[in-house]
Amino acid sequence: MDIKFDYTVETTKGFDKAVEDVVERSKANGFGVLHIHDVKATLAGKGYDRSDLKIIEVCNPGYADKVLKADVKISIMLPCPISVYEEDGKIYICALRPNVISDFYPNADIKAVAEEVDKAIIKIVQEAQGA
Repeated sequence: MDIKFDYTVETTKGFDKAVEDVVERSKANGFGVLHIHDVKATLAGKGYDRSDLKIIEVCNPGYADKVLKADVKISIMLPCPISVYEEDGKIYICALRPNVISDFYPNADIKAVAEEVDKAIIKIVQEAQGA
């Protein structure tokens, strides 16, 4: 079985605009932004140099409540991360596919919810790519 853990797209917009659009589109699609990790800045503070990378943590409380009631251990895969990064002069938006969570927790019976969240996350990435 070929499981696709991520959904990644290239965008023609600049890094900061891509981050801004992921935040905006997340909120427009019912997801709150819990935190934005500036990985480049964090690593620079420790003496490491890397290209732009931010991880945007997004969460929809209704979906989170459903999956956490099914199995609290799913919390280790929350919130949903969406990354914006620069590689070889190109900007990418990348998200973890929420539908794979049900494969890790088959007894939780969250396949339907995971599929809904997966569709929403892909929509956010696609909208941010072209917004």
